[in-house]
Amino acid sequence: MERISTLTAMLLLAGCTAAEPGLEPPKAPGDIIRFTAGRCFGACPAYTVQVSPDGSGLLEPERFTSVPGPTRFTLTAAQYRRLVTTLAPHRPAAGTVRKIAHGQNCDRFATDMPGYVVEWTRPGQDATRLEFQSGCMDARYGRLRVALAAVPKILDVQPMLNPKAVTP
Repeated sequence: MERISTLTAMLLLAGCTAAEPGLEPPKAPGDIIRFTAGRCFGACPAYTVQVSPDGSGLLEPERFTSVPGPTRFTLTAAQYRRLVTTLAPHRPAAGTVRKIAHGQNCDRFATDMPGYVVEWTRPGQDATRLEFQSGCMDARYGRLRVALAAVPKILDVQPMLNPKAVTP
């Protein structure tokens, strides 16, 4: 019987350490915004960053970043509001998905560029999602490209994305 209780305790502890990193549900009103920069053919940073209206943030690196694993950070209410304002003109209707991709709604396209996904979630509501292949060079998406490029600066996470920022 003692062996069973020890084994059960070990399994419970293993389950706790294997949990996926993530943000807690926000205490402040607003959306959790998840921004993913995908891979490109080259050395583009690939990562996901999540921010909450209560000021918590999490960067999860995939490759070509300066952080070795999930890294928590904080942001100010002003940073969160600026992010919301910057992305607002490009946000699809609540609970929908909008895809901007070659062959769908993009005529001028450069290959080997990263894809971006922005997702707005709120407890009890369907997620809202924007998917953008950044190789789309149509002029009508110029402001969207600028907005997506501004996200790391708004959140002040550029040092975590620059592999050269790592000191030996």
